[in-house]
Amino acid sequence: MRVGLITPGSIADAAWNSGAYAGLQRIRDSLGLAISHVEARTPAEQDEALRAYASQGYDLVFAHGFEFQGAAERVSAQYPTTAIVVTSGSRTQGNVSPLIFKLEDASYLAGMVAGGLTRSGILGFVGGIELPPIKAAYEGWVNGARAVNPKIQTREIYLNSFDDAAAGREAALALVRIGVDMFHHNADAAALGLFQAAKESPGVYVFGANADQSSLAPERVPGSAVIDLPRALLLVAKAVKAGSFTPKVEVFGLASGVVRYEPNPALAALVPPALEERVRAAADSIAAGTLVPAARPASMQARKREAPRALSSALALDAAQSHRGHGGRRSTPVMVASSEFSAPLW
Repeated sequence: MRVGLITPGSIADAAWNSGAYAGLQRIRDSLGLAISHVEARTPAEQDEALRAYASQGYDLVFAHGFEFQGAAERVSAQYPTTAIVVTSGSRTQGNVSPLIFKLEDASYLAGMVAGGLTRSGILGFVGGIELPPIKAAYEGWVNGARAVNPKIQTREIYLNSFDDAAAGREAALALVRIGVDMFHHNADAAALGLFQAAKESPGVYVFGANADQSSLAPERVPGSAVIDLPRALLLVAKAVKAGSFTPKVEVFGLASGVVRYEPNPALAALVPPALEERVRAAADSIAAGTLVPAARPASMQARKREAPRALSSALALDAAQSHRGHGGRRSTPVMVASSEFSAPLW
């Protein structure tokens, strides 16, 4: 069995792409499978990379990003024996399956902390491109902050790039000049400039995205909205190897443990106990389905499909064994019915 990964940017971004590559390596190390990775930035390159893997007979290909959905569907129609998994995808078609990560669950909690810590009352967000999953995370960030402080103001900038760290730094510094003191992002390698700007600006903090990014600026990152991509990709590969995987919409939210808010222990003293308790309570409500951090646009609402029993059971067991809620308390994963999402949340 061979597994391919196509990323839309550099795997040195310490975020979205590096997480997927770590997942590919875990698949190799845990399952002993042959792996391959290519970087494809443009739509033409992405289509070509998908066709190359499928024509070579790869069993499983991860197309890493919302932008791969159309190309994946076209290639799947010609190569129906290759399972194509689109991370942050929108629907199933043929042998195409989306993995939907509700990063807004964790971004909401990050926003709550930012809303409680800000001195200026102005929060900033730097995005690479305004894709629906990124916009959803932004909305979660804003809604979380306003749950703590309804008077919060926000500013957002999209760079039209996921790679330009210099542009990320300049955008952040421009927002600092108008009073922003708390940042969140979803800009991959371009966000490395945001962390640099924070280190240059006294009293400015950044909340990481897609991975625990506290190491990028240990004294300036109170926490991160994390997607445990290695865990999610490994679960899919296990199911494909076992022959139990069938195309469906797979949703990972806070209850799954794949998406989580990860506080930076080095800055724990910044967060008052009362705020920490509010964040913990919100995390429990999100996991239980009684708090929706952000409404998702129609483009991200997938068709309803029945969950394959084997993969769903593996997810439920894995979440039950390893999920911990915010602040280290163990949370019991629950299945939540939702009109917006087509699969149970584990």
